[in-house]
Amino acid sequence: MEKAAADSSKSFILQDTTVYAFNASTPNFLTSNFQVTISSRNPNDRIGIYYDRLDVYATYRNQQITLRTAIPPTYQGHNEINVWSPFIYGNMVPIAPSFSVPLVAEQAAGSVFLLIKIDGRVRWKVGTFISGRYHLYVRCPAYITFGSQSTGVIVGENAVKFQFVTRCSVSV
Repeated sequence: MEKAAADSSKSFILQDTTVYAFNASTPNFLTSNFQVTISSRNPNDRIGIYYDRLDVYATYRNQQITLRTAIPPTYQGHNEINVWSPFIYGNMVPIAPSFSVPLVAEQAAGSVFLLIKIDGRVRWKVGTFISGRYHLYVRCPAYITFGSQSTGVIVGENAVKFQFVTRCSVSV
């Protein structure tokens, strides 16, 4: 049961990221504002998934750079797809001095590699049986480009949208 249930939650995709702000001009601080679109597909026709808690945030070199944004609890039925588009942001977030220089250099060079992460709690439903809670870890790579190197589409006045359709790693 656990193996089948765990396998049924392993289909997350980062569809796009819209960058509204990314400013590392103040040494050892980063201000960022993103909207990410993430989809989850339950490929199982016998097991439903309760997402009791999902928190989305961004990291740079394993350092959290945005606040966690909670996604409302939801149930995902058999063969259903859920799509979420939360805003994640951080204002003047302190970053380690050893990351500040490379971050500024990567941005000046035209690209920064981030991970969009989801941490949460899930339960599985099989018939009338509902499992205990399990920790869910989702990691989605996001390659953000800047300046003349940008591969994004300008949206509004100061936003750039990047289409990814990147499969995320999932562990339970």
